[in-house]
Order: sequence, then C-alpha cells, then structure tokens
Amino acid sequence: MSDLSAGDQLPRINVPPPGPESRRLAATLSRYESPNVTFVDDELPIFWREALGANVLDVDGNIYIDLTAGFGVAAAGHRAPRVTEAVKRQLDLLAHGMGDVHPPEIKVRALERLAEIAPGDLSQAVLSSSGSEAVESALKTARLASGRPGVLSFRGAYHGLTYGALAVTDGEFFRAPFEDQLGIPVARVPFPDPYRPDPELALGGDLLGSTLQAVAEELDADDRIGAIIVEPILGRGGIVVPPVGFLRGLREECDRRDLVLIFDEVYTGFGRTGRWFACQHEDVVPDIICVGKALSGALPFSACIGRPEVMAAWPPSTGEAFHTSTFLGHPLGCAAALAHIDEIEAAGLVERSARLGATTLARLEKLRSRVRQIGDVRGRGLLAAIELVREPGARPDPERAARVVKRALQAGLILLAGDGVIELSPPLTITEEQLDFALSTLEDCLARS
Repeated sequence: MSDLSAGDQLPRINVPPPGPESRRLAATLSRYESPNVTFVDDELPIFWREALGANVLDVDGNIYIDLTAGFGVAAAGHRAPRVTEAVKRQLDLLAHGMGDVHPPEIKVRALERLAEIAPGDLSQAVLSSSGSEAVESALKTARLASGRPGVLSFRGAYHGLTYGALAVTDGEFFRAPFEDQLGIPVARVPFPDPYRPDPELALGGDLLGSTLQAVAEELDADDRIGAIIVEPILGRGGIVVPPVGFLRGLREECDRRDLVLIFDEVYTGFGRTGRWFACQHEDVVPDIICVGKALSGALPFSACIGRPEVMAAWPPSTGEAFHTSTFLGHPLGCAAALAHIDEIEAAGLVERSARLGATTLARLEKLRSRVRQIGDVRGRGLLAAIELVREPGARPDPERAARVVKRALQAGLILLAGDGVIELSPPLTITEEQLDFALSTLEDCLARS
C-alpha cells in the first residue's frame, strides 16, 4: 500500500533527514560506487523509496515536495498514471526489440508523434536514451550536413558529458581532465545574461547586438565552424533567459552562412517554460532540436529531431547503420513518451505551466524586494531561479545557496542549486497549495540562512 495517496501532500518529516536508513545506504553506496558520482556528507543525500505526483517518500518515511521534477523529467508528475499504465501494457507485450534491424512497431508511432509536436518542419529523428546522446546525434548530423567539423557554443552551456557533448559544454570542471581527448574545434561566445552581462558584451549597453556581433566575429575568424548549438534558456548554467531576439538573430546568422542551428531543449522542452518548446516564445525553428528528460517522463529516452533536408545528410542504411545503439527506439521508452505527451496535452499542462509560472515569478519578485541577498529572480513558466549574492551587485553566493537547499530539505523541500542560483522546476502538476507552501517555506529558509 502506497504512503503517497495522490501526490498532492504537504511535507511530513518524521525523522530529521538524512535519517538512519539513508545514512546506512550512503555508507554502503560509498563502498561500491565510483567516488565521483554521488556526494555524501552528514546532510546529504536522502534515498528515495517512492514518488507520486509532486511528492517523494524517502527510506525513512519522510514525505517531501519535489521542486526539481527529478532533474526535470517528471513534467506530468512522478509515476503519472497514464505513463505507468502504458509502460506496464508494453512490458506485457514486448520489453525489448531490435531497433535498427527489426524495429518494434511502437517505435513508428513514437516517431510520428514526435513529428506532430516538434516545432515547424522538424520531422525526422534519431532516437536514443539520454540527452547527451541526443546532442551527439545532433553534432554528427551537423558535421554531415555542413561538411565542417567546428561548432560555436556559449559560455555557461551544459550539453552533456559524453565526448562530443562535453566538447561543446562550458566549464573547466567538466572538461579539464579530458581536454586532450576532445577533438572538435569549438568557439565559445558569452551567453547574453541580462542580469550579469559578460564584460566583453556590456560595452555600449546593447547586450543583444553585442552578443550577435561577437557570434559573427567568431564565425568570420574560423571557417571550420558548421553549426551553432545553444540552449534557448541556459539550464544548468543558471536558468538565464536571453533577450528577446537572440534566437532570431542566431537563426538569421545561420541562414546567411549556411550553418546548422541546433537548439538543445533537453531541459526546456515539453511544457517546462509555458510553451511546448522554449524556442516557440520567439517563434524560431532550428534545423535540429534535442529533447529528452520530460520526453518520456520516466524512462531513459531522447531524440534528435531535424528538418528532412538536414537529416538527408545521413546516407541511407545499407544494412549497417554507422550511428546506432542497442536500445535505440526502445519499446518501453516509446510507450512512456507517447503516454507522457498525451498526458501533458490532455491535462493542459503547458498552459498550466505558463499560469503557475507567472504567479511564481511575481511572488519571487516580491520576495526579492524584501531580501537584500537576492540579486535576481528570473525564468519562464515553471522554470525559475533565485540568484543569491553576498551584497547587492556582488558576485553569486554559492555557500548561502547550498545552506538554503540543505535547510529546505529539513523542511521537506527538494531543491537544486548551483553557483549561487537556486532552481525551481517542479512537476507541472504541482498543486497550488503545494506551490504556496513551498514558496513560503523557501522564504523562511532564505531568512534563516
């Protein structure tokens, strides 16, 4: 019998987290898992036993509100009934197929559905298991379509940690140990951050114009570049919303130079920002879009979806595909994706994200006026961020953000923070009561941290 009745509960903390069972599991995990994977100290982690809707139950019986949607996956809520039932039905029929030889029939339906909801004329896809793999597929496609190996990406970008994706990801922390194995020529331009503009772009006060000028200069300087890859909203880089016109400017630059434009919407896709895809806020269609996370709402499943004329750069299979994988078009992933898309659509979750997101940002703006250490609040839909600073106008305060996250966990909220930025990306099904409680509790945690 589940301890989570409907996924709409407020927190219930019986044992200060992490409780004794979480601590026991952490000790065991540390013995058997590579040391670089899971961070363990006296305050983290908790171990999940069950999740439903916006609730998580840990192994010590504590109930939390998840304000991360499990890294953005559970858009329709954890264990969404439509998704769960679809996966169970598929498991009773076919648990695995031969994706690029004798495909499961449900793979065809999944590809058709992706073509229906993808922006513009994006209608041909390569399926895979993770966001990083979708980016790998996009980079290979761009190489074939443009005939050039280089890529322009942006500072603060996170595209994944497999080698191609890692090459276009920013951050020495991730790249430095493997830099000598990353062979893709990559040019990097500062991402246009309205709150904290890069000094290289701040001159003259025209952030959008100076960013697009920097892009043009990099492209002029390196004729090896055949593609631009960008997150329409920086995700792991701090939930940074660029100025309106940025995506349109990149589209125009790519059209002028015959470059491939790749939008990485692994985090922002499927209603997260109040539109099906974040690029639709500017009505801009890329040549390739990368999706994952909330594509399935539960299982490892992702896709690189492109314009037919771009995907035509891949030669027809002669019986041996040169970009494939064992779990390509996995039937359980296809079933989950079909059901999750249907649930997002049927429940009006895209519109709900826009409505609750506007309420959330308005409330965070009021909070900023009362808390000096909040430098900025920003976001779109149910993707929001609070940037903490030591003093107004100062640099980010990652230590304070970490304290807030740990204090919030004690109060029953699951949050993520990075480089001084607290991120809010709850399931789109979170109840208004849960959201109100979470924001009030977060305000209290900020005041006491």
